[in-house]
Amino acid sequence: MSRVTRLRVAVPATALLLVLAACTNGQEAAAPAAAPRISTAYELPDAEAYPEGIAVDARNGDVYVGSFTNGAIYLAHKENSKAEIFLPAGTDGRQTANGLRVDTAGRLWVIDHTRGVTVYDTGTRARLASFELPAGQPFVNDLTITPEGSVYLTDSVAPIVYRITAAELTDAMAHGGKGELRPFADLGSAKDPAAQSPMLLNGIVSDPAGHYLLVVDMGTGKLYRVALDADRSVTEVAQHGGSMINGDGLEMRGDTLWVVQNKDNTVSRWQISDNGATATQQQRITDAALAIPTTIAHAGDRALVVISQFDRGGPMGAGTPAPFTVAAIDGI
Repeated sequence: MSRVTRLRVAVPATALLLVLAACTNGQEAAAPAAAPRISTAYELPDAEAYPEGIAVDARNGDVYVGSFTNGAIYLAHKENSKAEIFLPAGTDGRQTANGLRVDTAGRLWVIDHTRGVTVYDTGTRARLASFELPAGQPFVNDLTITPEGSVYLTDSVAPIVYRITAAELTDAMAHGGKGELRPFADLGSAKDPAAQSPMLLNGIVSDPAGHYLLVVDMGTGKLYRVALDADRSVTEVAQHGGSMINGDGLEMRGDTLWVVQNKDNTVSRWQISDNGATATQQQRITDAALAIPTTIAHAGDRALVVISQFDRGGPMGAGTPAPFTVAAIDGI
């Protein structure tokens, strides 16, 4: 998720993507799920899109999708089956676009994993602010927005969650549109000391009340709870009935958590209980048609899943991909 996209050009980014997508451990058996009902929701206009992130504007149902390979942002209106280009490839020097979110004010947040996050007005397409990464080799991956307006982002190289408060956004917009990403929590404190592999933080969500974050480690499938109170405690969430290995994008509504598991071509649904301390798998859909799914977002009751095809000519493999699409899954 360097100069090439949530996939592809600079050697460090490509190498990391390969690691992220290739991390594989044994998958626990799950109860058989209903037959998957997968259809095409939107077709993207770019033959080299390799999409990664998705965001829904809750005000009108508009759907935004980001290209990991060229940084373009696509816009799909709910009444159309074909998306259009919202921001062209290379906008503001961006060569990759992975994590996306639209906040309640209609501002689109777009992550460039090597640089940070940029905020756009969805009405005018104007850039409002950007928050840059600290020095080093970070790999900013995904983000979530809490009810009070703070934005939290994961780092897949360092086990760090960054935060941008609503006040920091306001200040940046008033002073040249520039800000800096600052660490909020270090999840390394919760890592098993005996574990040999590094943490690969990916998807992140907040609970509806804004009391805690849930963050998945793609390499191990572990889920972590980060308290949003003063102590910022980090604890591992107990999982029952399945595994979140290869967990990529997350979405949470009420006490329901969806986990997109990229290399497994899987979307799983979990119930969160005990104030975020426990996750119990309720359903799992696995289908080759998902072609390395990366994330999920609901538009109303419609579950939209990004079909990256990273293994078909992208960062993970070779071959000629079919048209790039966003799928709708009925029944998950």
